[in-house]
Amino acid sequence: MDILPKDPAMLMSFINMKLRDEYRTLEDFCAVYGLDEHKLKARMETSGFKWIPGIRQFR
Repeated sequence: MDILPKDPAMLMSFINMKLRDEYRTLEDFCAVYGLDEHKLKARMETSGFKWIPGIRQFR
């Protein structure tokens, strides 16, 4: 979807906020936004953010 922020830091913040407020899992978030979870994780890691499952956040 085009509503996702293009800036990696803003995208990380957006995803973390959505996971905190609206979605239980990254898988749920990706399903709603039509994203491939593995590609999203790879994109975020390229930008320096790692997925931490225990806290359900990118950092």
